Amino acid sequence: MSRWLRALVIVLLAASCGGGGSGKAPRELDNACSILEQRPGYLSAFRATERRWGVPVAVQMATIYQESKFISDARTPLRYSLGVIPVGRQSSAFGYSQALDGTWDEYLRDGGRRSARRDDIRDATDFMGWYMTQTRDALGISLSDARNQYLAYHEGRTGYSRGSHNAKSWLLRVAAEVGERAVLYDAQLRGCRVSR
Repeated sequence: MSRWLRALVIVLLAASCGGGGSGKAPRELDNACSILEQRPGYLSAFRATERRWGVPVAVQMATIYQESKFISDARTPLRYSLGVIPVGRQSSAFGYSQALDGTWDEYLRDGGRRSARRDDIRDATDFMGWYMTQTRDALGISLSDARNQYLAYHEGRTGYSRGSHNAKSWLLRVAAEVGERAVLYDAQLRGCRVSR
């Protein structure tokens, strides 16, 4: 076997091993109560973030749904050269909150939580609380406004300030869905046995 062919086989084998994640999503993602019944640790993480930062549980859940579908080790898709050779991910976003490397590093420096991990629900929700509180302070977006908080979360505060989201009809639709999901989750949480 030629060295080139052997190298190609090794690259393809390595690429095929990288897709699976250990953090499977809960079932019934349209049901907040079901999510919390399946993952009891989530509720304490959401409540801790709500107490510390003021971000409602439903807003946290709707954002995590959109960003990672509650998959702890979610990553952006791979990019390919020539349609088959993996050349890296679309971005450095990782974990429940899909925090980018640079923003996560800023959170670690600012929050003093050096051991925090993006694939830990407590750390991911705390990160979201930290980020959304800064968004409220910088842009005046209410912590209960899931739609606009999501737009600023996705585009960054500078992008949001410039209105970059207004040129992206797909993003405006997604942000509206996040807002609707937060309302749905909030209504469900009010009737949950688990959330009381």
